[in-house]
Amino acid sequence: MKKSTLIVAALAFGVTTAFAQDLTSKKGEPILPEAGDLAIGIDAMPLLDYFGNFIGGNGNNFGTPSWQFTNAAQMITGKMFVSPTMAYRGMLRIGFGSQTMKNFVTQDGSTATPPATVTDEMKMSGNFIGLGGGLEWRRGKTRLQGYYGAMAMVSFGSSKNTYTYGNPFTSTYTTPTTTSDFLTGASGPAAARTTEEKFGSTIGFGLRGFVGAEYFVLPKLSVGGEFGWGLGLSRTGDGETTVESWNGTAATSTTTASAGNGSFGIDTDNANFGMAPGALFIHFHF
Repeated sequence: MKKSTLIVAALAFGVTTAFAQDLTSKKGEPILPEAGDLAIGIDAMPLLDYFGNFIGGNGNNFGTPSWQFTNAAQMITGKMFVSPTMAYRGMLRIGFGSQTMKNFVTQDGSTATPPATVTDEMKMSGNFIGLGGGLEWRRGKTRLQGYYGAMAMVSFGSSKNTYTYGNPFTSTYTTPTTTSDFLTGASGPAAARTTEEKFGSTIGFGLRGFVGAEYFVLPKLSVGGEFGWGLGLSRTGDGETTVESWNGTAATSTTTASAGNGSFGIDTDNANFGMAPGALFIHFHF
């Protein structure tokens, strides 16, 4: 009996050891990341919610799961492994965009049938640049890997709206027909109207330490989550709004400034520059 127990224990130890050391798939693919591997991350919650609802049959799936960013700033996150236990982290977003909205309004003084029209236009433009980088160290010899590290982030963003109108202010038409709402297309006379809105530029900076864990469910495919702690600074500059009107003798423009603001904080996080808020992420290694 004692001899049989020793044999079983030895076999169990041998099988366990072999299994623990065999971190390759049946096809011989390595499961854990290796030096030279790259990885990109996405928010795992849309996928987990979709398959959870599918299995549970609660009928809450109204479309295919979406590919989501791992952070609230919509920055692309990735890693480059220099060894199985160390990786460089990177975050990037570079965005520039504009949108133009137009409305036709009746031309002042038109006697044609139907009346002639002119165009009022609103142009919205903005940009956002976000950069982040850091180091990550890992530990663990099984599919479950723990990691920790630190990173720094910086961001810049600005936006403005400009308006042009087809009917100018004149001595004949001191309250010209103009677009009063670009969302609804409604129009009417206006004694004053906005020609430009400049929103203050925002600059952000952050330093962050993090700790987390991920499990490799398939070769080079992991699910995990992390928490962070650090400081964040942001500053939004003053903005200004320019309005035109008729002063009794000519069209005039008045610019009014709006005060900027700033913020500072030292706290834990799992959103902003970090991973998805209150959620899990998936990393694809290749």
